[in-house]
Amino acid sequence: MSNGDTQPATPEIVMDRMPLAPRPCAIAATMELIGDRWSMLVIRELSYGVHRFDRIAGYIGVSRDILTARLRKLEEVGVIERRQYSEHPPRFEYHLTPAGEELRPLLLSLFQWGSKWAVDEAPSVLVHECGHSLELEHRCAHCGEAVENTTVAMHSRTPRREP
Repeated sequence: MSNGDTQPATPEIVMDRMPLAPRPCAIAATMELIGDRWSMLVIRELSYGVHRFDRIAGYIGVSRDILTARLRKLEEVGVIERRQYSEHPPRFEYHLTPAGEELRPLLLSLFQWGSKWAVDEAPSVLVHECGHSLELEHRCAHCGEAVENTTVAMHSRTPRREP
């Protein structure tokens, strides 16, 4: 650019003008790993401190075979880990890994959205340690400004093709 403007670190591509094909996406990859109802409810229970199979099953209302499959998948992808708490008979608890712990903001966002849009009256509220109801605000870690649809643009890492 000759006018002194600086280019973004990655070339900007207008996302709705990209070739029509399934696009590689971190959201799609995340949904593939944890995107079903039962997996998210397992993660919710583990974040509440519920670690044993029967209690997890009871709190989310899922069959044992579905829960077993979800726990195996979440362990396989590194979101949870099994910890043995009894040798005779062998019994295990399930705990979030650091990757699983990093899902907490997602759970809180889903809770906040669901309380506003999915139920007539939320059956519970989140209360911060300061004593007030929790309302999440997404802010840019760099500048501190609020993150809104109008302040965020998606930039593809796919290089532009020159004509």
